[in-house]
Amino acid sequence: MRIDINFLFLKRSTIKLLVFSVAVHLFYACSSDGNDVAPLEDMEEEVILEDDAVVEDSDSFTLPEIDLNNWKVTLPISNNGKPIEVEPPEILDYANNEVLKPFMYNDSINGALVFYTYPGATTTNSSYSRTELREQMNPGSNSTNWTFGQGGIMKGTLALEEISKDGDGDYHRTMVMQIHGRLTNEQRDLIGENDNNAPPMLKIYWQDGAVRVVTKTLKDIDASDTELLYTDAWEDGESYIFSEKVDFEKFTVEIKASEGKIEVMLNEGVSKIFEGVHIAKWGVFENYFKAGNYLQTTDSEAFAKVKFYDLVVEH
Repeated sequence: MRIDINFLFLKRSTIKLLVFSVAVHLFYACSSDGNDVAPLEDMEEEVILEDDAVVEDSDSFTLPEIDLNNWKVTLPISNNGKPIEVEPPEILDYANNEVLKPFMYNDSINGALVFYTYPGATTTNSSYSRTELREQMNPGSNSTNWTFGQGGIMKGTLALEEISKDGDGDYHRTMVMQIHGRLTNEQRDLIGENDNNAPPMLKIYWQDGAVRVVTKTLKDIDASDTELLYTDAWEDGESYIFSEKVDFEKFTVEIKASEGKIEVMLNEGVSKIFEGVHIAKWGVFENYFKAGNYLQTTDSEAFAKVKFYDLVVEH
């Protein structure tokens, strides 16, 4: 979406009229003192701007083309002890939402949606705060999700705008994309849990200017279908860091999930494929995509800003 701001700039005819008016006043003022004055034609030529010059100095605002109809956002601030969440349709008017404005706003010069966060309110199963989108296949509901057998693709172009450093001078890290697991209501009741939370199978970090990918593995490969439903049955497993550094430049990540397989591609070039028994067993879970800014520190002065230029999901 592009918004013209040409109305802010004066037309040539308007400029000429203003210059002529100023010139007349100068003419009479100088004549009364007996001073020589330049012809009005010459004065006009000296100060008039060419139309092309005005166009070059002007620009148009560009807004991010991200469809938020199937996303809710979690913020690092709380209400009654829980992080505030904004769902569709309220999230669609984020630019005018006073709660969202400090954390989710447009960079209309670069055409990006900025996610800002700092250590604050956290969800039940985490010690870190976030300004992060959560996929909702059915807008306003968390109940409809997808399996690896059904498959899913998420592709986003983003950049780390700014992030704090720790006491040793090293950058903090933040998570920018996830595939998160979810228990069905039947699975939740089977193992006696009080919520539907399951581990994240895929986590993608911005870490010291690089893109780091982490997947989950079972602690016990022989765990039963019921045993593997527990969060503590899983641990961080294979980690992969793309050799191409992104630093604070724009980069694109594409995630493709399918039966027993995850492919992660950076900048439409090098891809990393994760497959095997662990991902095959993961097929028991439902899943949803997440994207945004999930800061991985509790340092009191920490913060991060992540810009998303586009974000698309397919099923």
